[in-house]
Amino acid sequence: MSAEDLGRLLRGLAPQVLGALLRRYHDFDSCEDALQEAMLAATIQWPVDGVPDNARAWLVTVASRRVIDQIRSERARRDRETSSASRELPDALVAPGPDERVPRDHDDTLTLLFMCCHPALTPASQVALTLRAVGGLTTAEVAGAFLVPEATMGPRISRAKQRIRAAGTALSTPEGPAYVERLGAVLHVLYLIFNEGYTASSGPDLQRPDLATEAVRLTRAIHRSLPDDGEVAGLLALMLLTDARRAARTDAEGGLIPLAEQDRTRWDSDMVQEGARLVTDAMLRSPLGPYQLQAAIASLHVQAPRAADTDWPQIRFLYQVLCRIAPSPMATLNHAIAVAMTDGPDAGLAMLSALAADDRMARHHRLTATRAHLLELAGDTAAAREDYLLASRLTTSLPEQRYLRTRADRLTETDPTS
Repeated sequence: MSAEDLGRLLRGLAPQVLGALLRRYHDFDSCEDALQEAMLAATIQWPVDGVPDNARAWLVTVASRRVIDQIRSERARRDRETSSASRELPDALVAPGPDERVPRDHDDTLTLLFMCCHPALTPASQVALTLRAVGGLTTAEVAGAFLVPEATMGPRISRAKQRIRAAGTALSTPEGPAYVERLGAVLHVLYLIFNEGYTASSGPDLQRPDLATEAVRLTRAIHRSLPDDGEVAGLLALMLLTDARRAARTDAEGGLIPLAEQDRTRWDSDMVQEGARLVTDAMLRSPLGPYQLQAAIASLHVQAPRAADTDWPQIRFLYQVLCRIAPSPMATLNHAIAVAMTDGPDAGLAMLSALAADDRMARHHRLTATRAHLLELAGDTAAAREDYLLASRLTTSLPEQRYLRTRADRLTETDPTS
C-alpha cells in the first residue's frame, strides 16, 4: 500500500474510530489524542507488518489502550478516580481485544460533524476541529491549512474541545429544529473548507488540493448517511463540478488560468457527469436550495463545449433565484457578471456600483477585479487597468496578484494614451 493510499484509509477510518472511543470513554480530548497516537502507530507499523484484516478494530484497540493508560496515570497521580472515570461502567478500563469486532455498519462521521459544528464554537473553530477530529489531520496539518504556527493552532483546537465539554455535548445527533440548524452549519463548514482548497485565500499556491479533496470526502460521507437530502446532494455536486476543473486552472508555473481560457479537455469528465447527475436528481425530487442552485450553475459552465457556448441567460436566471432565496454579496456579484454577459457590461457595472455600498464588499478584491473585467469589456481600459492594480493589492493570494498585474500590464501595452 502506498503512503497516499494509507493516508486515505486512515482518514476514512478516523471518525469511525473516534466515535467508538467517545461512546466508550466520553472524553473528547483524551479520545482524540489517543486516536492521533494510534494513527501514528499505524503509519509506522502497517507498511512493515501489513494492514490488519480489521484495521478499524486495530485502531480502536491501540487507541483504547492509550486512553486507559492516561486514565490510570491520572488516577495514580491524584490517588483517586477522575470524574470522567467514575462515570464509566466497570469494563470501561478494559481495552477491547484485538479480535473484537467493531460493527462495520455503524459510522459516526455525521454525528462527529454535528459535534464539531456546535453553535458554541466560532466558524473558524468549527472548521479547525472538523479537520482535526473528522478529517484525521494532525494539528500541524490543520495549522498549515490556516497558515498559522502549530503552537497557535494547538491551543485553538484545545479551547474548541473545552467549549464542547463545557456545553455538556454528548456523542449524539440533535433532533428536530436543532438538527436542521446544525446540519446547515455542517454543510457551511464543508463549503468553507472546499472553497479554501479551491482558491487559497493567501500564500504561494492558487489551490490547496488536500483541503478540497478532504471536503469532498467528508461531504460524500454525509451523502451516504443522508442520500435523500437535496442540499447535501447539491453541495456534493457543486464540489465535484467545481473541482473537475482543477487540472486546467493553472499553467506549468502555477499561474492562474481563467475559466474562459481553460483547456476543457483537461477537465475531469467523470466528476462532471457525476456532479450533473447528482444535481439533476436532487432538483427533481427535493425542495430547491442554494447549494442545488450553485451546482446547477456550475453544471451549465462545465457542460458548455466552449466558453462561447455558455448558457448565460439560464445562468442569469438561476442567480436571480439564488439571490432571492439566499441573498449574499457574492451571489449578487456573480449575478452582475451574468447580467453583463447577457445585457452588456454597463448593466453589470450598474449592479456593482450598488454592491460597493456594502461594507462586506467595499474592499474585497473580487469586487474590484470584477469591475476591472467589466470596464475592460466596456472599452474603458484606463479605469480597468487601475482596478486590476488595486485588486492585486487587495488580495493576499500570490497567483491572483500575478494574474491581476498581468491583466493590467496587458492593458498598458494596448492603451494608445499610455
